[in-house]
Amino acid sequence: MRGRTVFVGMLLIGAALMMTGCATAFDIGKADRTLQPREVAQNPAIAAHREVAWGGMVVNGKNLTDNTQFEVVAYPLDDDNRPKTEAGPLGRFIVIHPGYLETADYAPGRLLTAVGTVSGTRSGKVGEADFVYPVVSASRLKLWPAETRQRSSEPSFHFGIGIGIIR
Repeated sequence: MRGRTVFVGMLLIGAALMMTGCATAFDIGKADRTLQPREVAQNPAIAAHREVAWGGMVVNGKNLTDNTQFEVVAYPLDDDNRPKTEAGPLGRFIVIHPGYLETADYAPGRLLTAVGTVSGTRSGKVGEADFVYPVVSASRLKLWPAETRQRSSEPSFHFGIGIGIIR
């Protein structure tokens, strides 16, 4: 009986650990997720030194002497603070993260959420068009797991017929 109790206890602990590992929400603390990059690009004074939570899809990244920078196409955040790419884009922004990050991990197309302070704007180009990028000095980043297919809120059903041949 004692062996069975230990076994059941270990199963419960294992299940609890697995459920904890599956949690995907990113805690943004008290960061403002209502202020959007497009608004800040048009009126930088509204965001000076405010902590924001912005997310989106990485366009490119580069390592500099003392930080890593990413250009990101912004999307609204869902309830887990993950970018919702099925929604319309909200502009672009630059994330500056202190120190070295492997840009191969943060490859174009990957989703990330950044929490940090708006430190100003930077002029640049998107293609040949002039563009103003809000700049976020990140204190925390969440790189979301790469997905092999798009997430959908629609139900998905699959049917198949298998045939096996044994020699």
